[in-house]
Amino acid sequence: MATSLPHDNIIPFQESAQSKKEQVELMFDDIAGKYDTLNRVLSARTDIGWRKKAISMLKKAKPASILDVATGTGDMAIMACKILNPEKITGIDISAGMLKVGLKKIEKEGLTQKINLLQGDSSAIKFGNNSFDAVMVAFGVRNFENLESGLLEMCRVLKPGGQLIILEFSKPKLKAVRSFYNLYMRIVAPKVVGWFRQNKDAYRYLTASANAFPERQDFIKILQSTGYADARFKPLSLGICCIYSGKKPG
Repeated sequence: MATSLPHDNIIPFQESAQSKKEQVELMFDDIAGKYDTLNRVLSARTDIGWRKKAISMLKKAKPASILDVATGTGDMAIMACKILNPEKITGIDISAGMLKVGLKKIEKEGLTQKINLLQGDSSAIKFGNNSFDAVMVAFGVRNFENLESGLLEMCRVLKPGGQLIILEFSKPKLKAVRSFYNLYMRIVAPKVVGWFRQNKDAYRYLTASANAFPERQDFIKILQSTGYADARFKPLSLGICCIYSGKKPG
């Protein structure tokens, strides 16, 4: 049974009476049009390399069917299609606005026959048990209303022996790097968001949720408790980001 973690209580809009799930959906609908551009600017395009490294961890398994949870505008799905050439990738996200942007990108890339985007919830994935060879999530698990529930659902739809790959921010361990990272996220990032006239509350939430996320060994323990074997993590870019992986026993 899934339990509620302190991280699950981080919400975008403090004064709203809506659930975290509803708030996250509205937040991403609001910023969808500028989301990709802001990601590239805020990360200085480093996020592209992070995604490639995470996807490359699935090369050995050669998954034919992949589920991309919290697919957003489809960046991971498109990149995985090009790197892994699976038979089918299904992306799910709660934000219709993000999916609308993603569908246009997929059509432009000529990948509509291989990538299917659907509106869906990580805590109630509408696929049967043992449906996918691999599941991936890029910068999405911190937005789950209930982290453990989402992890349990992804394990359920994985085939035995299937692999989970998660890409998520983490706090750098080196003091100098951590100080620069905190300064950037607290001062620089909100100003960049302001230049794009986007919702600063949304990006403050993204920072707060990243800071509250149970990272590294703490997250490994959660992966193990929700059914994943061979759980491990790999820090990237001096610890600013981590790739987490685990397998469904079988």
